[in-house]
Amino acid sequence: MLRRLLLYLSHAAWADWMIRHAPLARQMAERFVAGETADDAIAAIRALNAEKINATVDHLGEHVKTSDDAIRSTAGYLLILDKMANSGVEANVSLKLTQLGLDLDEALCLDQMRKILARANERRIFIRTDMESSLYTDRALSICRRLHREFGPDHVGIVIQAYLYRSENDLRTLIADRIRVRLCKGAYREPPKIAYPSKKDVDANYVRLIRLLLDSTADGLYHAIATHDEKMIQAAVEYADRRHVAPEQFEFQMLYGIRRDLQRRLVAEGYRVRVYVPYGTEWYPYLMRRLAERPANLWFFLSHLIRR
Repeated sequence: MLRRLLLYLSHAAWADWMIRHAPLARQMAERFVAGETADDAIAAIRALNAEKINATVDHLGEHVKTSDDAIRSTAGYLLILDKMANSGVEANVSLKLTQLGLDLDEALCLDQMRKILARANERRIFIRTDMESSLYTDRALSICRRLHREFGPDHVGIVIQAYLYRSENDLRTLIADRIRVRLCKGAYREPPKIAYPSKKDVDANYVRLIRLLLDSTADGLYHAIATHDEKMIQAAVEYADRRHVAPEQFEFQMLYGIRRDLQRRLVAEGYRVRVYVPYGTEWYPYLMRRLAERPANLWFFLSHLIRR
């Protein structure tokens, strides 16, 4: 019930306004968001790189209302790509297609993606399209495959969410197409007719999909396992050992501000770790989804407010 409430609030305009105008909430968002500017993001990446942790950058925003908004989002990504290249930080980029106009016009979205990928290729920076709710899954996969054919391998990847029943078939097809995947559990509210309703079933499917990803590394594919769940990480490590998959053949991904101890431990053990670094003024929906994902995040948030 709590998770459903938080996911509802993540797209409620009245709640957005209230939280954005609460000074303490804005301060709390700093735990999960690197800042509001591209320079804030670069500073956060430098700090991670100093600890031998790579990054993936997300200029926050989704569901734009006009084509001008989509074009402005593209300009923001072009700016961060230039800053990443000029600063020499180790990072790639993750973005949402609805931020680039997918709700308005697929042709507009494709045009913005091509501009971003062209600049990213010049800068030798990898781009990954985030997965949003199941309403967008087919279109996201179609756009990713199209751009993968246009720009070639190792330039664009996508996210697969383990809580959807369809994800195993989607993953097998992506592997066959040689498209790089980030595997996560999923952070949107989905009906039980299309998504596993229980954590136990999501976890079991997540492990199945981990094994598919790791098996495909034998063909030279490089994937990301995105989780803070130590049981899932241990399942990946044990399977990689059994299948003789070296630590440099895949990476673990985690969120900015969550389980820093675990990030450092994995690096010390020789694994590659990449942290998802969000920044920008549109931090509210992202913050609410992070609170919904793990009760510990919400209790941290509330206890911090009480202490204030």
